[in-house]
Amino acid sequence: MDFRLTDDQRALVRGIRDLLGRRFGPDALRAAAGADGAGELDRGLWRELGAAGFFALRLPEDAGGVGLGLPEAALLFEEAGRALLPGPLVATHLAAGRVPGAAEGTAVVTRADGGLVEWLDAADVVLGVGDGVTPRPLRSVDPLTPLHRLAYARLDTGDVPDAHEASLLTAAEQLGSAGRTTALAVAHARVREQFGRPIGSFQAVKQLCAHMLVRTEVARAAVYAAAVTADPVEIAGARLLADEAAAECARDCLQVHGGMGFTWEAEVHLHLKRAWVRAARGLGGAVAEEAVAESLAATP
Repeated sequence: MDFRLTDDQRALVRGIRDLLGRRFGPDALRAAAGADGAGELDRGLWRELGAAGFFALRLPEDAGGVGLGLPEAALLFEEAGRALLPGPLVATHLAAGRVPGAAEGTAVVTRADGGLVEWLDAADVVLGVGDGVTPRPLRSVDPLTPLHRLAYARLDTGDVPDAHEASLLTAAEQLGSAGRTTALAVAHARVREQFGRPIGSFQAVKQLCAHMLVRTEVARAAVYAAAVTADPVEIAGARLLADEAAAECARDCLQVHGGMGFTWEAEVHLHLKRAWVRAARGLGGAVAEEAVAESLAATP
């Protein structure tokens, strides 16, 4: 199967990367994470995403959408993960065409996922929280992902709409994060010197960076393939690889940066924390492992 991007897909990636670079680059990310109002969503950016077609990407053109498919959506979410864009992106994207204003970015939609609700206080519409259920605030390790916990955990995907698509888009975000931390580690290793030499010239650092690249590219192949087939088992496998790539690449990037990686000057610690939070969404970890194991056991 050929996973090389078409000209239109490359143009789509360039467009969203340019938009996020202008509106939410590394400086804006660090400023947002360090601000007192870190739990406040940038409504202006949300509307710009809506105007760019981020949320309406898969709606038919006659319904005001862009008319593209799941592979293109995965590319957009990979860029969102690369920029560490905050907000309930997956929930709002999946609500486009169902919740008024979601497609245009004038409404922020969140939903219960894996017993947690992201960005509850900033949302206009909350899906999946039944009457009489009072979500409780939960201290989040990621300053740009405020969380509430439900009194119950919904790990069974049977009654969660779009659960597999949500898992794939989360995997795409994890992939983007893994690619970003790999690039950050390599860039730092090229300029940081020890004993009069760039640290990237030392074998131990070379190996760290090489392993990061391998993890990222393996996850990329799995995510792209799952986006094309939309097969639930392939999505589960892609999710496992992407979750691992995001967390492990962030850890290795942190090691390459040394103590500097824990400061606000380096964004790597934010990638690590976001990777942990994403890994807890819906069909992550144990659920994905069970899906892959059941498929393997059923294979003659």
